Amino acid sequence: MDLTLYLVTGRYDFNEAEFLSVIDAACKNGVTLVQLREKELVTGKFYDLALQVKAITDRYHIPLIINDRVDICLAVDAAGVHIGDDELPVEIVRAMIGPEKILGVSAKTVERGLEAEEAGADYLGIGAIFPTKTKDTALTSIETLKAINEAVRIPSVAIGGIKEDNLIDFCGTGIAGVSIVSEIMRAKDVGEKVRHLKQKIEEVLEEQK
Repeated sequence: MDLTLYLVTGRYDFNEAEFLSVIDAACKNGVTLVQLREKELVTGKFYDLALQVKAITDRYHIPLIINDRVDICLAVDAAGVHIGDDELPVEIVRAMIGPEKILGVSAKTVERGLEAEEAGADYLGIGAIFPTKTKDTALTSIETLKAINEAVRIPSVAIGGIKEDNLIDFCGTGIAGVSIVSEIMRAKDVGEKVRHLKQKIEEVLEEQK
């Protein structure tokens, strides 16, 4: 599990072919994990889309994580699932998906991070760190991000409003990578953007070793 550059998908105004093309370009140019996040699709359409996305991620040997939907994760045999605060309890999801699949959990506090770790999470998604239009949520400070990473043993990714020009803010925070939505999904040149992001986040991660 390489969390360095973690793409979380956003549909925006793409048609299906455009959406899949963005994911393909991102995978081809260096994202290390893909999370398929769909809040509006009915189950059947989500399943069909997940199969198509998995065909892309499999081609590049990149793990596919499904947001929230344990049923879709299991149905398409995705690499894992990511759940938020308002989903099933972490230990229940772990029991449902088994020990081999990846389980990511959102955390905004040290307490939630420790609980998730104890219940079987493999990694934490911490944020939103910066303001974002992707999700209406309270911000998590850099200080809290550091505190969570100091308290837990499992790795974390920062998420929320992360752009190429604010990656430097994560030096010394203890993260294993960053989760990015719009900066990749809405890039004019997805491949070029991913390559630049990958280089910059690798430099940040190298500095904190």
